[in-house]
Amino acid sequence: MHSKNRFRQFSAHGPAAAATGAAQGAPRDDVAALQTAASLENLAVQTYQMALTLPFIGGPQAKPEVKMFAERTMMQHSEHAAAFNAAVQRLGGKPQTAPDPKYAEMVRQALPAIKTPDDAVGLAITLEDVAAQTYAKDVGLVSTAELRQLFASVAGVESMHKAILLTVQALLKANQPQLIARPPQIAELPSSAGSVGFPDAFCPTAMAAPVEEGAVK
Repeated sequence: MHSKNRFRQFSAHGPAAAATGAAQGAPRDDVAALQTAASLENLAVQTYQMALTLPFIGGPQAKPEVKMFAERTMMQHSEHAAAFNAAVQRLGGKPQTAPDPKYAEMVRQALPAIKTPDDAVGLAITLEDVAAQTYAKDVGLVSTAELRQLFASVAGVESMHKAILLTVQALLKANQPQLIARPPQIAELPSSAGSVGFPDAFCPTAMAAPVEEGAVK
C-alpha cells in the first residue's frame, strides 16, 4: 500500500496548509506531539535502513517478499515523517530530524542481538506498535480536526505494518518461511494466520510515547 496520496494533503503546500496557515499561537502539545511523531518515524526509517543491510532482510538470503515489505515500509515511514514535520512548520515549530531518544537507545542495544529474521521482525513489531499506540492516543490530545485526521490516518498504517509483521513472525516461529509469499498460499496457511495479526479488539495506548518525548528542545 502506498501512502503518498493519503498524506499529500498534509504537505507544506497542500490544501490543509492553506486552511491551517502558520498558526503561531498553536497549543504547545500540538507541536510537541507532531515532533515526537516525526522522531518515531525518523527512527523507523533508520531501523529499516539498517535491516535492509542484513543478508536475510535485504541481501542474498532474503525472501523477495520480505525485502519488498521492508523497502516499501521504510518509504512510508519517510512520508509520515515529512507529513508530521510539514504540520509542525505550519504551526510555527521546528521540524524534528532526529530519532526518538528513548527508542533509539532501545534499538542501539538490540542491534547486536539481531542474528535471524525473527529477531529483526520482533524489533520492527515493537517500533510499529509504539508508533500506532502513540498516534492513537494523540488523536485525543491534539486540538484540530486536521491534526486528528493526520494522526488517525498514520496510526492505521502503522497498525497494518504491525499486523503483517505479526503474521510473518508466526510463520517464522512455526518454521514455515516458505508460506511468506505473494500471493499467499491460502490453502496451506495455518488457521491462526487469519487472526494472529490482530491480537487486540481496540488499539491499546499503554506504550504510547509521552507528548514531549521526541520534541525539539
